[in-house]
This record gives sequence, C-alpha cells and structure tokens, in this order.
Amino acid sequence: MRALIISVDLGSPDHIAHAEEFKMLAEGAGAEIVDVITVKRQRPDAAYFIGTGKLEEAVALSKAHEAEVILFDQPLSPAQQRNLERQIGLRVVDRVALILDIFALRAQSHEGKLQVELAQLQHLSTRLTRLWTHLERQRGGIGMRGPGESQLEMDRRMIGDKVKGLRERLAKVERQRRTQRRSRNRGVHMSVSLVGYTNAGKSTLFNALTRAGAYAADQLFATLDTTTRRIWIEGAGQVTISDTVGFIRDLPPTLIAAFRATLEETVHADLLLHVVDASSPQRDEQILEVEKVLQDIGAGDIPRIQVYNKIDLAGLAPRVDYDVHGTIARVFVSAAERIGLDALRGAIAQAAINAGNNVSTFQTVQSE
Repeated sequence: MRALIISVDLGSPDHIAHAEEFKMLAEGAGAEIVDVITVKRQRPDAAYFIGTGKLEEAVALSKAHEAEVILFDQPLSPAQQRNLERQIGLRVVDRVALILDIFALRAQSHEGKLQVELAQLQHLSTRLTRLWTHLERQRGGIGMRGPGESQLEMDRRMIGDKVKGLRERLAKVERQRRTQRRSRNRGVHMSVSLVGYTNAGKSTLFNALTRAGAYAADQLFATLDTTTRRIWIEGAGQVTISDTVGFIRDLPPTLIAAFRATLEETVHADLLLHVVDASSPQRDEQILEVEKVLQDIGAGDIPRIQVYNKIDLAGLAPRVDYDVHGTIARVFVSAAERIGLDALRGAIAQAAINAGNNVSTFQTVQSE
C-alpha cells in the first residue's frame, strides 16, 4: 500500500532515531513509502496536530504520489484524526494504530490474537464517532441515512460486550498459564526471561542458548508470543528460559494492559536478561525505555543482567563487566556468531548461586 509519512519533530533530541524507527514500523506493516513530510513544531495544533501550511503540502503530495494512506508518526486524538482525514481525503493511521496493526499481523498463538483484538477494540471504541460520521459523509442514501446517536450507542454496547468477553477469555488463559508455570517450575531451579527493546536480538539469543527454533528476523516485533524452553546450565541446574515480546518507545498503554498475561513470564522470573543491541546508536535511550516498561508491569525489582548483543556489528570484544559490589552487571555477546555464550551461562549460574538457587540448596528444600 502506497503511504505518505508525516513525521513531526516536537524538539526531541532523538527525533531522527524516532523517525527512522517509524519508517521501519511502516515497512514492517507492508507499506510502500512514497514520501516523507517532516514538520517542526513546538507543540501540537489542537485541530490537526500540524499547521495548515504543512496540511496543504500533505494534500498536494498525497495526490501527486497517488498515496493510499497517511501514516502519522505521533499518537493522534480522535478529533485530530477525523479532521486530517476530512482535509486530506485519505485514511490516517497514527503511531498507536500502526503498532496495533503490526501486532495483529504477527500474532500467532490463540492468546496473542486475543490480546491484540482486545487492544484494537479498546483503541477503536474512542473513535466510533469518526467512523460513523465517515459513513454518513461517504455513503449516505438508503439504509445509511443518519445512523445517529442510537446507532452509535448500539455500536458502543456491542464493542463493550466483545471487550468483556475477550477479557474473560484472557483471564481463563492467564489461569491456565499460571497452572502451567507452577507445573513447569516444579523441580526447576530458576526461571529466566529475556527482555529488551524490539529487534535487539532476543529470539536469536534464545535460539542460541536453547537450540530452539523460535522465529527470529531483522524486523520490529518479529516475536509476539512467549516461547519457553528448559536447559541445563552447569552450576544452576535446570533453568527455564522464556523469550518475550520486545518493547518500544511510547508503547500504547492498551497493548501493555492487553499483553499483561504474556508479560507475567517477565514479572515471575527469578532473573531478567536485558538484551541490548550494542550496535544501535540509540542503545542508551532504548535501555531507559525498557526499564520504564519493566517498572510499569511490576518487574522493576527483579535481578537483571544486561546482555550487550551484536558485538560483532559494534566492533566490540566479548567480556564481562562487574558492578561495585562484584556482581555481574553486563555480558557482551554475539548471539548470531555464538560468541560469549559460555560467559553468559556462567553469569546465569552465578546469579542462581547469589539467589540461593544452586542445586544443593534447592534439592534440600525439595526433600523436606
């Protein structure tokens, strides 16, 4: 689909990285980017987010390039989205809707699809007025004359009922997941979750550690569904490792809420491996974004080790860094080239010992 991107710089020092990330999101959704309009503003315009001059430019460029959709790299209010669509004459998809669309495209498991559908319905429920005014304007005529407030309320009620049903189904899945987790952890010494910014290489590292075949690709949100495997690590014994969905800046709150059941693998882990793309110029900002989401989901206090991945691309050597207390803080690896993995296994074993989860301690507890 031919897409025109409107990229708004509100004075953020990392706007260029933000804009590039949005282009990756657009391409991941299957868009053919025909042009990019960059807008500089101190604050968003209440009606259109952008000024009228840039709006006229967007109208002209969309016609010149025969664009089919406008992709807006900021979250829009329902009114702003409605106003832009009326002026440009094309569907406008903001950052939140684009991320939701990619999640819908990539979700594979039953649970993942339920979670995405819930988030989409919650997002849609705030924009029903926009949808119905479009129907009035574009179609009209017999059967479509003035759907009015009664139809709008019916639609809200239908979505409300579906949201309630999805939440009940997800609650059931969550209970099943808790049961599976208890069963899985019976006799297992330690649970480890891989977390990190999207495209940091979590799935590649997961495959390298577990010899699993989890899907891994050089794209944003390649993995949405949690995959779990057991491995044996000398000094730690049986370890359960889970690969989780990647985080991203400005991750829609509806998605965090909807994926809470999946993210529980993170909350209930004994150790987090925070995977960082060592080759990314924005790695420090990405680390902060991940830490922010971990706090939001209640995983802020779980012990973690930063795993600097892709050192082959960054021109770094494998090594282990310690904090002032002598605890392992960072391990530098290349999952793709399988460099530094022994040091990472050693770090996991050390974390298990520090947590009192070594073999002898656990077996003593089990035997009692």
